[in-house]
Parts: sequence; C-alpha cells; structure tokens
Amino acid sequence: MQPFSQHTGLVVPLDRVNVDTDQMVPKQFCKLLTREGYGRMLFYDWRYQDGEVPNPDFVLNWPRYQGASILLGRANLGCGSSREHAAWATHDYGFRVVIAPSFADIYYNNCFKNGILPVTLPGPQVDELFRRTEQNQGYRLTVDLPSQTITDEQGLRLTFTIDPFRKDALLKGLDEIGLSLQDGERISGYEKKHQPQAILYDPSGVDFTADVTQ
Repeated sequence: MQPFSQHTGLVVPLDRVNVDTDQMVPKQFCKLLTREGYGRMLFYDWRYQDGEVPNPDFVLNWPRYQGASILLGRANLGCGSSREHAAWATHDYGFRVVIAPSFADIYYNNCFKNGILPVTLPGPQVDELFRRTEQNQGYRLTVDLPSQTITDEQGLRLTFTIDPFRKDALLKGLDEIGLSLQDGERISGYEKKHQPQAILYDPSGVDFTADVTQ
C-alpha cells in the first residue's frame, strides 16, 4: 500500500446524504478477483445511462471536476452493506482523500486499509467547503496528515483528528498484512516454539514423541 503523507488535489462535491455501498458499487459488480477495475463501477447507476453513456447531470461527469482526487460528501457516507468493494472503487477511481461530517464505520475503516484518508469534519466546516468548491472552479485542497490540517490557496486552515494507530499505518503505507509482517520474526519464533507434536506408537511397546513436521 502506498504511504500517505500529504496530498493536494481537485475537490468534487457529492451533495447527497446517506450514500450507501450499494450505490457506490452495485451488487452485480462485486465479482472481480482483484481490486483493480472497480473505478469504472463507482456510483455506476448515477454515472451512466443505458449502455454506459455518461449521465451529464451527475457531478462526477462534469468537465470541471475531471481528475478530482478529493471527494467531499455529506453525512453517513458509505452506509449499507459491509462490502470492501466500495473502498476499492473509491481508490481505483483516483480518490486519495474523502471528507464528510460522518461515515459508516465499516466503510471508514476500509478506507484506511486501502490507502485512502477519510477525514471527519464538523457540519459547518463541510458546508463551507461545499460553498468554496461550487463557487470556485478548479478548487483544490491540500491535506497534510502529519500536521492533521486541511488548507486551500485562499487562506483556509482546518484541523482534523485521527486515531494515532491509523495515522501511523497510513504514514508507513501499512495495511493489516503489512502490520503483521512487521512482527515476522516474532511470529516465526512463536510458531517454531509451538510446533505440534504427535505420540507415535512403537510395536516394541515404547512410545516416543516426534515433530509432525518431519
């Protein structure tokens, strides 16, 4: 997983509350064997008309927001099912930061596991970001994880909180597998020490213990 330290990107406003994972990735697409390729399915039913013709009324298809890498959302973003595909699609589309007043817990945690920084801000601050994004074409934000700040070129400066463990993992680019591999030597030592043994029967009447891995 790519480490996250600071990201500057174009912001796209998704002005809808309770966006659920079924809307982010419809169930019929949850069958790819890898995480790649899900970006095309993100918000599929909203982005496309029949035959995958881009829907001109959906914000992600507006020319001014092409290339956006920061998603600005409303309350309870990512609610619904527990499918990790929603985070896969968010990342594969190109989003590195997602900002909202609140997130569904599972989607929030899945973002961290996939190299996305989910930022929770108070409602009034999110309202202000929506205002600035919609009034200023090409509006960009810089999100700095070490200092836990969000800034723009107009002098705005916001701070956010984040769990220290999650912050450290993102800074180092570690998902759950990477975190486990940090303790590889300790894990190997434990497994060696606790290798299973079996009692083997000897027709001579003598029992002896052997390592089952031999």
